[in-house]
Amino acid sequence: MLTCPANTPPRSRRCRVEARALASLPTATGGVRARGGRTVSAALPVRRRAAALNVPPAPVVGAATYLKLFATALVWGATWIAGRVAVGEALPLTVASWRFLLATLALGALVVVREGRPRWSRADWLTLAALGASGIFLYNLCFLYGLQLIEAGRGALVVALTPAVIATGDWLLFGAPMSAGKAAGIGIAMFGCLVVVTNGNPHLLLAGQIGLGEWLIIGCSVLWAVYTFIGRRGTCSLSPLAMTFGASLTGWLMLSGAALFEGSLFAVGQTTWRGWIAVAFLGLCGTALAFTWYAEGVRRIGATRSAAFINLVPLSAVILGALLLDERLSLAVLVGGALVITGVIITNRAAASRATAANSKEKTA
Repeated sequence: MLTCPANTPPRSRRCRVEARALASLPTATGGVRARGGRTVSAALPVRRRAAALNVPPAPVVGAATYLKLFATALVWGATWIAGRVAVGEALPLTVASWRFLLATLALGALVVVREGRPRWSRADWLTLAALGASGIFLYNLCFLYGLQLIEAGRGALVVALTPAVIATGDWLLFGAPMSAGKAAGIGIAMFGCLVVVTNGNPHLLLAGQIGLGEWLIIGCSVLWAVYTFIGRRGTCSLSPLAMTFGASLTGWLMLSGAALFEGSLFAVGQTTWRGWIAVAFLGLCGTALAFTWYAEGVRRIGATRSAAFINLVPLSAVILGALLLDERLSLAVLVGGALVITGVIITNRAAASRATAANSKEKTA
């Protein structure tokens, strides 16, 4: 039974499936039937036939897409190094405020060029304010204050836990299915995180001897999960680019207000060129450019395949931390980081397998 109106473009997965099913029905003249009742010759090339049936063809994916996703992972790994350099020369609120001023200006220009001037409703503004509070304001407080206290590489290994935190929250709060494979992956990732934050001594958790820096970085994972859940609501009326711009804008306003209250917004007199380069890198490369490339990858190859590149972020952070900051992590921390990444890969594969099975069931329904 068809559920899409005959004059509706097939934007959803179900509509595209129906369009392809209709395209496969033979007609008396040997062609295929379009949704408007029009007959399209089966001898036409695939792209011309898809256009006649109003079905958008799949985008051509070149090597540039994968190179940009790989570069994005390297850039996001480098943000941990840049953040540690920046907070070594300026206060965290100062760094975050200037970072997101640059990011907001760059993202705003992209939105205007690609989508036109934003016209947001009151509900959109409330969603963007919640995104800015969780994913920009509070996240960056935990991120930058945490980097004052622990190594950049170790912090990145902790935050690698984020996909497992999101999967757990999805199950507890929204009733998402929890398979045995996904549960095993989450358990492995969380144990690896425990090994990382305790430097290979998990009993320190029971003794209450985990430091403030570790808790702040764990807070980054929790806050990003909150940002992700709120973002699902935002995508109903906002594009990913517009949503990130709006979140950056509202988050920057919160950060700047807090920095003004603290009296640190313009406390940059002691900041050297290294500090300013780090702030510019965080704002322009780590936020505006990397997001644009990642969103492009999601659009071309899908969210699941694009997310696989995120597993390279902690690896690049550890390598860059050793090369640029002379950080030396213990073997126990590296093993714990490997467990985190392994657990996240298992979690993502279990989720992807379940989604594939659901899609197959839907197509055969």
